[in-house]
Amino acid sequence: MSAFHRRRAAVTGIGVVAPNGTNTDTFWKSTREGMSVLDRITREGCDHLPLRVAGEVRAFEPAAAVEERFLVQTDRFTHFGMAAADLALEEARIGRDTVAQSPFSLGVVTAAGSGGGEFGQRELQQLWGKGSRFVGPYQSIAWFYAASTGQISIRRGLKGPCSVVAADEAGGLDALAHAARAVERGTDVMVAGSTEAPLAPYSMVCQLGYEELSTSDDPARAYRPFTTGARGFVPAEGGAMFVVEDEASARERGAHVRATVAGHASTFTGASRWELSREGLVQAIRGALDEAGCAPEEIDVVFADALGVPEADRAEALAIADVLGAHGRRVPVTAPKTGTGRGYCAAPVLDAAAAVLAMEHGLIPPTPNVFDICHDLDLVTTRARTADLRTALILSRGLMGSNSALVLRHGAAG
Repeated sequence: MSAFHRRRAAVTGIGVVAPNGTNTDTFWKSTREGMSVLDRITREGCDHLPLRVAGEVRAFEPAAAVEERFLVQTDRFTHFGMAAADLALEEARIGRDTVAQSPFSLGVVTAAGSGGGEFGQRELQQLWGKGSRFVGPYQSIAWFYAASTGQISIRRGLKGPCSVVAADEAGGLDALAHAARAVERGTDVMVAGSTEAPLAPYSMVCQLGYEELSTSDDPARAYRPFTTGARGFVPAEGGAMFVVEDEASARERGAHVRATVAGHASTFTGASRWELSREGLVQAIRGALDEAGCAPEEIDVVFADALGVPEADRAEALAIADVLGAHGRRVPVTAPKTGTGRGYCAAPVLDAAAAVLAMEHGLIPPTPNVFDICHDLDLVTTRARTADLRTALILSRGLMGSNSALVLRHGAAG
């Protein structure tokens, strides 16, 4: 077998900026405790909107994480991305000296659902309120869904393959898979993930057309998938970035291999056609398992998409049973995003971060605010569950119809 086929993508660094923690440690502590940080939206200009509850990142100061010359060019979603990328690279022990030695061997791929709405809104207000001379030059790039990939690569000197997945929620998993395949094809290191900032008034108004969005004003009941009280999802901001590199090279340089990206597949079944997402998820899960060389009974935990729409929840529960069979009724399922909100493309990458941490700690985090389960799932609720976790399955669906499945294996299993 050639070296091309022997390369395997490993996760050696994780950076998180989330509503429940602005670094990996605090994120994991909050997640494993089942802490819910959903709350009434406090962003200026949003108090009159029917969307009342979200997952806000409140403990993040952009100026403390990003230099001023980059701040003025970028939106909040890119601030999150640059900060998370820094944390991931630091954890992977890839500094600027390492990058300078071989900059064309390190690349970036991110996913984004909406881009820089807050920056765009501010500049449009300047345009219509004061005139075109008051619109800054960075309006043309800061809102762009590719801005995070561009700014991370420029700021860190990463000149290898760079790309963006412009997609719905499932694009977060697709970005990780894209990074893994780049590594398998010969790229040394990829920085990959997604961050979102959809809570500015302009962005929120754009979301109001989603029938799947919860308009409940009770944070404890606004987002409760797989229950009799399911009424949709609540949005969130933040996200996660990963360092993905060749496993053999990582071990050779003494890096800690936290997980390997074992398999991925995606399908498309159409916008809001949740009855079709069952088959779409089935095909995605089977494809991911096939690529991973993984039998259904090897899956130790499932991180569910958990949309919170009864029809969609039923389709997901049935898809898990369709592929995993009797094991699907016994395998633990969790959806920690019910405590932080569903951050579009960032939602599944935060699930992927939680999955890596869960495998490392042998602990399945619970699903906050969920108790009256109405589907045949072993959903972990109330408190974390101890388990020997070697392989995790992460699921994601998008409002526009994408379905993705990702299989991760514990680093020690490699």
